[in-house]
Amino acid sequence: MRKGSLIVVSGFSGAGKGTIMKKLVKENAEYALSISMTTRKPREGEQHGVEYFFVTKEEFEKTIADNGLVEYACYCGNYYGTPKAYVEQMRQAGKHVLLEIEIQGAMKIKEAFPEAVLLFVMPPSAQVLRDRLVGRGTETEEVIEQRLNRAVEEAAGIENYDYIVVNDDLDTCVEEVKAIVKTAEHAAYRNLEFIDSVRGELSSLLKGDN
Repeated sequence: MRKGSLIVVSGFSGAGKGTIMKKLVKENAEYALSISMTTRKPREGEQHGVEYFFVTKEEFEKTIADNGLVEYACYCGNYYGTPKAYVEQMRQAGKHVLLEIEIQGAMKIKEAFPEAVLLFVMPPSAQVLRDRLVGRGTETEEVIEQRLNRAVEEAAGIENYDYIVVNDDLDTCVEEVKAIVKTAEHAAYRNLEFIDSVRGELSSLLKGDN
């Protein structure tokens, strides 16, 4: 069985990255969402191992010390991170693991996992992005301006990603993501183990001929 890929998905707030990921997982059995570990308390209806892996601060810090996280950060007094064991378990089962993360974290993951596929989700235009944020009807004008300011900062690092996808039409965008992942699977540097095995077989054949 081919090992699944680690797919890092970033994008501006309002670009639709969360919606794309949910649709991918819902309609394609070979995709799985990464489940984060956190020290915050479960909210009503949340279950351990479904929304999050809920742990104590001591357990989280031990996982950090054991190098057991793909990445982690602290927000509002609580730790959040991606358990390496869960990601590898899913990948060994042939699943493409989707990890939604901001741009700085994505670059750290790229350093630790060079084989990771980095996608940046973009809107068709800045005006469409603003219209989507306004259309939510859940945020004040001040918050919308903060999100747009954050988008300006994030835009400075988009060229460091492997691919961009423009979310104009959701169905089209999802198909494009699937095509990118399929193409990335065949990159030579993501198949070094297979390449080495064939090299070894070729050497054995030549030795046998001799």
